[in-house]
Amino acid sequence: MNDPRQRISVLRDEINRHNHSYYVLNSPTISDFDFDMMLKELETLEKQYPEFDDPLSPTHRVGSDINRQFDQAPHIHPMLSLGNTYSIDEVDEFVHRTHQALDGQDFDIIGEMKYDGTSISLIYEKGRLVRAVTRGDGEKGDVVTDNIKTIRSIPLQLTGSGWPEMFEIRGEVLLPWEAFDRLNAERAYQEEPIFANPRNAASGTLKLLNPAQVAHRGLDAYFYYMLGENLPADNHYDNMQAARSWGFKVAPIMSVMHSISEVDEFIRHWDTARKELPVATDGLVFKVNSLRQQLNLGYTAKSPRWAIAYKFPAERALTQLRFVSFEVGRTGVITPVANLEPVQLSGTIVKRASLHNADIIQSLDIHDGDIVYVEKGGEIIPKITGVDTSAREAGAKTVTFVSTCPACGSLLQRIEGEAAWICPNKYGCPPQIVGRIEHFVGRRMMNIDGIGEETAQLLYDSGLVTDIADLYDLTMPQLMSLDRFAETSARRVLQGIDDSRNVPFERLLFALSIPFVGETGAKKLARATLDIDTLMSMTAEQLTAIDDIGSKIAESITEYFSCESNRNIIERLRKAGLQMSMPSEDLQRSDILQGKTIVISGTFIHNSRDRYKELIEQNGGRNSGSISRKTDYLLAGDNMGPAKLEKATSLGIQIIDEDTFLSMINK
Repeated sequence: MNDPRQRISVLRDEINRHNHSYYVLNSPTISDFDFDMMLKELETLEKQYPEFDDPLSPTHRVGSDINRQFDQAPHIHPMLSLGNTYSIDEVDEFVHRTHQALDGQDFDIIGEMKYDGTSISLIYEKGRLVRAVTRGDGEKGDVVTDNIKTIRSIPLQLTGSGWPEMFEIRGEVLLPWEAFDRLNAERAYQEEPIFANPRNAASGTLKLLNPAQVAHRGLDAYFYYMLGENLPADNHYDNMQAARSWGFKVAPIMSVMHSISEVDEFIRHWDTARKELPVATDGLVFKVNSLRQQLNLGYTAKSPRWAIAYKFPAERALTQLRFVSFEVGRTGVITPVANLEPVQLSGTIVKRASLHNADIIQSLDIHDGDIVYVEKGGEIIPKITGVDTSAREAGAKTVTFVSTCPACGSLLQRIEGEAAWICPNKYGCPPQIVGRIEHFVGRRMMNIDGIGEETAQLLYDSGLVTDIADLYDLTMPQLMSLDRFAETSARRVLQGIDDSRNVPFERLLFALSIPFVGETGAKKLARATLDIDTLMSMTAEQLTAIDDIGSKIAESITEYFSCESNRNIIERLRKAGLQMSMPSEDLQRSDILQGKTIVISGTFIHNSRDRYKELIEQNGGRNSGSISRKTDYLLAGDNMGPAKLEKATSLGIQIIDEDTFLSMINK
């Protein structure tokens, strides 16, 4: 073949095909020597004819030696986490709940393995990989395209046909056990710290700045979900089978199930069989198969309603209790922590474990020096689950809960109706102040880069930051005067502070550390009140009229804003230029549905049920879950519940479809 361009094209196709056979199908069709010779010929031709270079050529999988900092990119669709459980009964309840939410429709369930690696999102356009982004904070992540290219099981150019013009596919980047053991052996030989588990190793590898190092470590990737317009099928299972035909290493364990008994059997089987897999796993995932049903089930603030993760039972280990320390959180809650003799558990070394509260200490009957059982809840958070009393030394003293704050000496108070004890010195107890600063700068709050736990403590100890508003008065000379601060790190902090002025109002509310106001509650409050002044002026009674805001949260909010120091902080944050209201597009409301009560039933095409609920509220209407004489409209989709239809008809309630509804609100 004399045409170098044609020969290069043929070699690339052949090498990609052999890569797929070897790394995805585990069925090589050519010897290593012949493959290496083919790759060497391609490298030679590409050097001779650089005008025919292609960044997705298989020769680039080895990575370059260029170091570069990672850019960040927003996700086209947020990468939410899954709701999870450790109980088969709760998985069964998920199936029941889904059946009810779909008004009794039949639905298929897909059972898959939950792989223990690091999540990745890949974007393909015209069959070519264009971007790879880590999960990050769910809204945006690090662009690691160059490193992803080194993973040989990931197709750079798709094969077959039928792929959409542009789509996203999500998966898990993994370090197989064999590669993990080899990597740790190399690190031990070089007297470098070894990785605790394959998940940490995979995550750390993906963030290396040198793609050549990434290529050497032997990462793999399994894919489990596809998003985009014009997907090949209207269900998850068939879409993933199509992805398999395009060259993706689709998760091999993927079963279609139709009943709870099949789901339970799937769990029982893989609880044992998973231990024979070549990669680390930490559970199973169950998904509704139909994409249309997924749309109608919608999402909570944190996770999809159409999927659930089942976590395998945690490992247990025995070790000795050295002593119990008592730590103060940002809300004043005192948490007892068991300090342990180091013990290996689920791939990590455990030295500390939470004892949660005074009641747990009492129920466990822990004594000084006890031999205790340690588990890792979800294989992540260590906890004490029991005591080996037969090993207890004679005369050992019972561990008792403290009565005064270990940080400021204030007499502790018990929260009514709860097991927690708190330090009431909210604005004078150092750990609470530092905790609020640390929370404020966090990634899901104001996302101020360069300030972590140690830096927050340093800023407080120096007297520069005694409340969150002080952050906006910091200067370069002040930061440069502190230990561990150089010009680069100081500029990074000041830039992060400046960038935080653009953080949305709902995240600012979450960042304020108002007791009992979490991320979801902050979003609801922001969307219901629209600005900080309205929120500060509301009574507890007015606040409880907002969905999901109960009396406990409402009283906490009014108490927070009744404090003069908190109101002063708000005014200082306002002067610093922080966002104190929702953006203008969220302020565009109408009263078209004022005084109207609407019930939603069935499945829809244009929007999810949650979106229709938002539209009803934005236009002055009220959502209701049940039909009564006070109902004005029944917004009916396909396959709506026959009981609701019959009741609406008998009461003479107007039944509208989604097109009529959207027309009513001028959408």
